[in-house]
Amino acid sequence: QVQLVESGGGLVQPGGSLRLSCAASGNILSVSDMGWYRQAPGKQRELVARITRGGSTTYAISVKGRFTISRDNAKNTVYLQMNSLKPEDTDVYYCYANLVTHDTLRSNDYWGQGTQVTVSS
Repeated sequence: QVQLVESGGGLVQPGGSLRLSCAASGNILSVSDMGWYRQAPGKQRELVARITRGGSTTYAISVKGRFTISRDNAKNTVYLQMNSLKPEDTDVYYCYANLVTHDTLRSNDYWGQGTQVTVSS
């Protein structure tokens, strides 16, 4: 069984910073891509940032230059440093990992439970 546990969300003023973390644990053989999506009520989940095992990154245009994604492969953990936050960044943020488990030997996407980020004065 695989778990992705997120932390670091909360309330911050416009212009402030937050750092999200997401650790994958369980019967994991290998982890490839990891990343973050976000979703507002009634809207589709959208990609925020993604990072490959080798460190190649992809960002949504709306966060480029403000957010930085990184990972620690030894800990199966992905981070999202969010700077210069804006009210429109308010959403529930979900981490995901594409990984292979020892029992299935297949690649699947796994998701965290979501963490609320609220940017407001």
